[in-house]
Amino acid sequence: MAKWVYNFGDGKADGRAEMKNLLGGKGANLAEMASIGLPVPPGFTLTTEVCTHFYQNDCNYPKELTQQVEEALALVQTRTGRVFGDSTNPLLVSVRSGARASMPGMMDTVLNLGLNDQTVEALAKKSGDRRFAFDSYRRFVQMYSDVVLGIEINHFEKHLERAKEKRGVKQDCELLPEDLEKLVKSYKAVVQLELGEEFPEDPNAQLWGAIGAVFNSWMNQRAKTYRQLHDIPEWWGTAVNVQAMVFGNMGNDCATGVAFTRDPSTGTNEFYGEFLVNAQGEDVVAGIRTPQELTIKARKSHGSELPSLEEVMPSIFKELLSVRSQLEAHYKDMQDIEFTIQQGKLYMLQTRNGKRTAPAALQIAVDMAKEGLISKSQALMSLKPDLIDQLLHPTLDPKAKKEVIAKGLPASPGAAGGKVVFSADEAVRRSKDGDKVILVRIETSPDDIHGLHAAEGVLTTRGGMTSHAAVVARGMGRPCVAGAGGITVDYTAAKLTVGSVTVSEGQILTIDGSTGEVMVGEVPTVPPQLSGSFGIIMEWADEARDMKVRANAETPADARQAKEFGAEGIGLVRTEHMFFEGQRIVAMRQMILATDENDRRQALEKLLVMQREDITELFKIMDGMPVTVRLLDPPLHEFIPHTEAEMASVAKAAGVPLDRVRRRAAELQEANPMLGHRGCRLAITYPEICEMQARAIFEAAAEVGRTSKKLPVAEVMVPLVATTEELKLLKGVIEKTADAVKKEQGITFTYKVGTMIELPRAALQAGKLAEMAEFFSFGTNDLTQTTYGLSRDDAGSFLPEYKAKGIVEQDPFVSLDPDGVGELITMAVQRGRSTRPDMKMGICGEHGGDPASIEICERIGLDYVSCSPFRVPVARLAAAQSALKTQGEKAKQSSTKATKPRVQNFGPW
Repeated sequence: MAKWVYNFGDGKADGRAEMKNLLGGKGANLAEMASIGLPVPPGFTLTTEVCTHFYQNDCNYPKELTQQVEEALALVQTRTGRVFGDSTNPLLVSVRSGARASMPGMMDTVLNLGLNDQTVEALAKKSGDRRFAFDSYRRFVQMYSDVVLGIEINHFEKHLERAKEKRGVKQDCELLPEDLEKLVKSYKAVVQLELGEEFPEDPNAQLWGAIGAVFNSWMNQRAKTYRQLHDIPEWWGTAVNVQAMVFGNMGNDCATGVAFTRDPSTGTNEFYGEFLVNAQGEDVVAGIRTPQELTIKARKSHGSELPSLEEVMPSIFKELLSVRSQLEAHYKDMQDIEFTIQQGKLYMLQTRNGKRTAPAALQIAVDMAKEGLISKSQALMSLKPDLIDQLLHPTLDPKAKKEVIAKGLPASPGAAGGKVVFSADEAVRRSKDGDKVILVRIETSPDDIHGLHAAEGVLTTRGGMTSHAAVVARGMGRPCVAGAGGITVDYTAAKLTVGSVTVSEGQILTIDGSTGEVMVGEVPTVPPQLSGSFGIIMEWADEARDMKVRANAETPADARQAKEFGAEGIGLVRTEHMFFEGQRIVAMRQMILATDENDRRQALEKLLVMQREDITELFKIMDGMPVTVRLLDPPLHEFIPHTEAEMASVAKAAGVPLDRVRRRAAELQEANPMLGHRGCRLAITYPEICEMQARAIFEAAAEVGRTSKKLPVAEVMVPLVATTEELKLLKGVIEKTADAVKKEQGITFTYKVGTMIELPRAALQAGKLAEMAEFFSFGTNDLTQTTYGLSRDDAGSFLPEYKAKGIVEQDPFVSLDPDGVGELITMAVQRGRSTRPDMKMGICGEHGGDPASIEICERIGLDYVSCSPFRVPVARLAAAQSALKTQGEKAKQSSTKATKPRVQNFGPW
């Protein structure tokens, strides 16, 4: 019989941490914590396979599930000494989601499940606290009605606010038992009014209702949005965790909290978190009450007058410190934990690898390696390469004037400015219009996920450092200021006020997530300083990786930036980008409009000077590192405008009749330019263009070679080759030009002639092409287009539908397709090296900065990847991780092979 349910508790567990795919992250870690002796309330996990079955079978469960859940529930009753639904000693449970990848707040949870009009009286009697019992009951009715029955939460909030107003109090915890009893009746009346039926009293019906709601929440809109943003496959599904309740709201010897074993914003090795006395878990993250700090140091640094856990419950704090050390030693990573203290006893409800900012991730990895907790290799493998991108976010210019109007908690570092918006939908709308926006909310909820993604930064007036806004913003790399209580937000009027200052929707606001400051107007920013732990990680990455990392660059600024980020050469100079402005475009158009070769050569003489200057500068900046210059690639029509007014302007600038411009524009028009007269086809039709570009490259090499200690490494790349005849013809032009320049200049220089593999036929003919080509560079943008038969410019209108329907997991223009495009590259590499074994090969498409694509390149055996300058650090780390994975797999295979002979030798005995 299939096993659908796994138990944990009392120091035992059916599962373990490695079973995250089956048990989800929460379930696997609950099992692991129970196994290593931490105080975990007993419970059980319904596996992710149940979720898959549920959606594949019209939302029906496996036939064995009911019996397995009943058996697991009976075990929890045995372990707790309480009975589910019992009118004298009731067991209450929580029902929580738990996907294999953390999705904070995206799916649903139900707490205090099992309460009804009989069990609440038993809970009151058993605990000796009627207020606690009915506080738990009103929470349960509200949460269950929202999550399971689909009744909007504001229906209940109105009754709660009215009860506090009537009692004359501000906090929920100040309500009296009789107030809470009345609230329960009011809440149930809401259910009757909204649904026309009674709130369910049967605990078993409640349990299955909650389980179904959690599975259904896997497909709610906010969960779908989160999965799309974080590339989480839909087919993974979620697990459901059912766990005995422990209560942080039974009195002042109870509490609940969220903590990180290290600071998730900076990475500092300090215990970091918040808690509330006499509260349940959702109170901390919802920002309903002001949370308290864990440590005395944190309390003092944040200027809080509320006592810390270290002061309120010193023995529990000491125990929690011990748990912190135990978890880090066990998991070898910074942990995000949830805990509850019930009547002076500590319980652990969750641990997971904590979300952190990019600076914190690097700092933690370096520190843990230095502390001996992990190796350098493990430190590198612990980092997501895309986190490096977040380090490139700007910070406020310290010299800039700023008008600070409020201050909140520095919840996620980095600075951002933009137009104020007060709703997630408005953030998305304005962002699509090209505006930078700051999303301002009283507090965010999981439903705001699309707005958080669209915004440059987030500002909330409630919530702490572990609030929803803070956690999600850190994960996305967005600056966030949370809990700015001095600000009043008026959604109806679409404005915020701080004292006498009012900021309306559409006005500019700047936030600093590193200091918590909120400023009126736009404040200038400065680039980040990449040093310290960043430099150490990059050094370790360079030691570990096999592949080189180059940059796609054609301007001196891009080349310098790439070199600063650690690029080891330029893998793609798009020479056409040098001709799109100023006098360059004028000369280019004169060349295009020329009526014969003589006129074309006169225009090309002007372009030669400009191209030579540009390439000379690139050679100087790269200082002996390879520079791969691609010959002119786009069709000529891209240089000619098509409106009458623009064509008139071109005619005047070029000194030719307007009719000639009109006629030439018509001649250059193509039905499918991407597959038209471009690349090597241009150079074959007009070999003088190829000759000019080759001369510019070689004259630049000669000039730099005279003065530089390191000789330039020139690589001339012919684009869009499909046949050996094309390459042979153009290589002849290039070599003839090189010989002429050497003779004219009286100096020798070295160069290579290679080709871009960006057509399937070129990949298939790679063995023959390698007889002439001295290197291959895979142009994966065009290779993807021609392999799939997709236009990159047009596919965006329907590829999202392909992803939604599971036809493709990733956009093939973002992440390299391993089965089609990857197979062609593999074939080309093998065939090319069978002809020329030492042949250098790399990729220069946009995939060169994508970590998943880099891993494919490592497996194929490419020598380098080339990407945009700002992706170079990402590529360096991704290349290191790919090398380490490959080494680990080879070592594993070698170990397996080594053991086989021994088994065979001893077999006959």
